[in-house]
Amino acid sequence: MKVGIIGGGGIVGSSAGFALQLGGIVHEIVLVDANAELADGQALDMLHGTAAIADQSIHAGGYADLIDADLICITAGLRRKPDESRLALINRNVELFGSILATIKSTGHRPDAIVLVVSNPVDILTFLADRELGLPKGRVIGLGTLLDTLRFRSLLAMSLQCPATQVQAMILGEHGDSMVPVWSSASIAGLPLEKYPGYTAKLGADVFQRAKTSGAEMIKKKTGAGFAVGVSIAEVIHSIALDSKRILPVSTAFVGSGGAYGLRDVAISVPTQVGRAGAERILEIDLWPKELQALKRSAGVLQETLGQVFGGKPS
Repeated sequence: MKVGIIGGGGIVGSSAGFALQLGGIVHEIVLVDANAELADGQALDMLHGTAAIADQSIHAGGYADLIDADLICITAGLRRKPDESRLALINRNVELFGSILATIKSTGHRPDAIVLVVSNPVDILTFLADRELGLPKGRVIGLGTLLDTLRFRSLLAMSLQCPATQVQAMILGEHGDSMVPVWSSASIAGLPLEKYPGYTAKLGADVFQRAKTSGAEMIKKKTGAGFAVGVSIAEVIHSIALDSKRILPVSTAFVGSGGAYGLRDVAISVPTQVGRAGAERILEIDLWPKELQALKRSAGVLQETLGQVFGGKPS
């Protein structure tokens, strides 16, 4: 698989490239960035380590190098300021993102390419990419709440002193303030979370709050997230490359009526089977009534913003 990373010179893009290098699964990684020299430096730094990891082609390039890419990952964007919500970025990032999409379209891409949107606000930009690129259904995926979910699981594991890989808990909805923790199916090693030794409702609420605000915490402490988001991106791309059909909380566009969970005209994260064809199947599971209501409220928040972007109902 050939993967192109737009914004590959930055912290998020280069972290994604490095995570993909360490995975040793994709055969070619192309870093594209407005700062071509920075992208070249990042690619060269990774290239120096290939002899110890895997036989991969890693190099910097331009949009023309993405014409035959199997997957295009867009990480470019203006960084969120401290205490600024992700949705507030809409006014500063839509124009930049629109120019990236226009360049992808004018330069060309594979008709069956998959586009993974990471730039924030990711749900809004995923909806735009789905609308503008005209790719087949499921070929535009947003990273959505996958990073939030991994943070949630890792912080729960730290608080309960258990292996993070055995924590199963998912966050759905907006990648932002209205995200929804799904307590109804949360478990550790197959044991219900609410019955796990040491777990209390307060501990759960505190952990969720820290997971929810982790983006701001990363900005305050180190200017922004890098390693974990790179791992999250690799999780999606590896599921596609290996056709492993992993169930991930990624963002996809629901257009028109009849969407899962009663959602429509929005891009939002729900449990999604991810494989070689992209977002292949939405899993509509039973949620607690209050969780379903929160998911619909989260969709409403995003629809309101989309309405502002499109000057009315998104279409």
